Amino acid sequence: MIKNVEKPLEPVLELLGQRGVYTILRALQGGPLRFGALQQLTGLPPRTLSLRLKELEEFSLIRRTEYHEVPPRVEYALTPQGQALQPALEALARWQEELG
Repeated sequence: MIKNVEKPLEPVLELLGQRGVYTILRALQGGPLRFGALQQLTGLPPRTLSLRLKELEEFSLIRRTEYHEVPPRVEYALTPQGQALQPALEALARWQEELG
């Protein structure tokens, strides 16, 4: 029998299944990055990257930090929740490699 859970897993799985989310989370594992660096590492178009970053921020997996400098600087980093997700992402990557 399946128990009714307080927070369903489906919304998180849907987010993780979207284009670019995995690569964004893996890129940020090395530390905070700016938008341009993330775009270069993920190969995502700017609009898609921007949308995914907002969605990841809404799920509290990343944080966006604005620095009031000239020129303005914004960095993205994993939150503790995003860091806690890393072992699961690594396990999924190993699972996929084993499938061939």
